[in-house]
Amino acid sequence: MLINCAAYQDGKKLGDIAPEDISKYVSRPECFVWVAMKDPGPGELASMQHEFNLHELAVEDARHGHQRPKIEEYGDSLFAVLHNIEVVGGEIKVGEVDIFVGRNFLLSVRNQAEPGFAAVRARCEREPELLKHGAGFVFYALIDAVVDRYFPVLDAIENEFEKFETQIFSGKSLRANIEGLYYVRQKLTTLQHAVLPLLEAVGKLYGGRVPQVCSGLQDYYRDVYDHLVRINQNINGQRDTVTTAIQVNVAMITFGETEVTKRLAAWGALIAVPTFIASVYGMNFVQMPELKWAFGYPMALGLMAAINIYLWFRFRKAGWL
Repeated sequence: MLINCAAYQDGKKLGDIAPEDISKYVSRPECFVWVAMKDPGPGELASMQHEFNLHELAVEDARHGHQRPKIEEYGDSLFAVLHNIEVVGGEIKVGEVDIFVGRNFLLSVRNQAEPGFAAVRARCEREPELLKHGAGFVFYALIDAVVDRYFPVLDAIENEFEKFETQIFSGKSLRANIEGLYYVRQKLTTLQHAVLPLLEAVGKLYGGRVPQVCSGLQDYYRDVYDHLVRINQNINGQRDTVTTAIQVNVAMITFGETEVTKRLAAWGALIAVPTFIASVYGMNFVQMPELKWAFGYPMALGLMAAINIYLWFRFRKAGWL
């Protein structure tokens, strides 16, 4: 559905306009039109394609969604795909924002992305000197808003990781910790899939051959690029930390199993010694030493006790018991 449709001139808002009047304002070189839509139907997108002369491949990508983040040039216009990421009930929700930018128009399309851009529109209208740059500045403001939303997501993931980190050395639910840490790592991967392709795409908006619509705004796009670099570095750092935490959990599980094995081996040895001695004297051969000796039975019991006491102290000293 259509959220907003407004015309601007010389950094000031002329007013909200009807969709059928878009072509009238787009034809004026000193004006630009900013249209915002959410989950539009095929007919609405087709209408905007006709009004702004959008490239059919870009419209097809916006219609089907599920695109990787990217910024593509189609003649003198740009088509951008951004992933809008938010934390809802502890879960990562990924939406898509498609942006069509031309010399005198900007069309933003939200697909399964709840947070809107009313604050971005208000910010742009408060800065008429920058809004004079037209659609290029609005394009920057939208990318900047989406990127800034990645920071609280990263903080939420870091807080979730710290919760599992405090449980690593508690000795409880180590296997559950591994599952939770792996889920944290999966969230970081989802966030990186939104950041990394966009990092490369935004880098082309301020260095080298800059698209005409972004001309004069290279410093602002470089600022967005710096934010993306910082987020990507934080993601890589957290992924390494999570991987280390998983390895520590696995090592502690292995260590615990080794401790159990050592205790079982120690008790097995303590049981095996008297069993061996008793089995030797239980063979019932007639010609056996000490068979008819009066002190044979006490001697056998004493030997069992002495050996077991010696082994018990040795195992205790070695930490096996």
